[in-house]
Amino acid sequence: MSDRSEFTCTGVWSRERVESFLRETTVPLRLSCHTPAGRLWMLSLWYRYRDGRLWCATAADADVVEYLRADEEVAFEISTNDPPYRGVRGNGVAHVRSDGGKELLASLLERYLGGTESSLGDQLLDDNREEVRIEIEPRRAFSWDFSERMADAVDD
Repeated sequence: MSDRSEFTCTGVWSRERVESFLRETTVPLRLSCHTPAGRLWMLSLWYRYRDGRLWCATAADADVVEYLRADEEVAFEISTNDPPYRGVRGNGVAHVRSDGGKELLASLLERYLGGTESSLGDQLLDDNREEVRIEIEPRRAFSWDFSERMADAVDD
């Protein structure tokens, strides 16, 4: 049996193309969840796609950790910031886990900044900062790609 999460993919891309986009694209993931008071909350997080799941990292004392522990249902979007617009949005469940060794955080610094050697890296990897992983298990994903419809509206 595969360790890959099986989620429904609809939209313009095949599942393989969706997974390729998620692996290769290095824009932040936009995550939406509910607060314990039932209000909507959205934030952006660095992510990595692996084994059918989206993996994010944040400080253990971040508000979103409390929110996800109260309600694990989430929605997400990963889309390009520049035309032609394309991306993947969906929903699923999020699980908060310890990242005591900060391996995920270090890998995200490598992915987004090219390394851990920076003042931001020093701050985030500080021994006194407790880190958690947010594991998002997608249930449904929808892809879109406006490349054709925007072809004459953007410069190459």
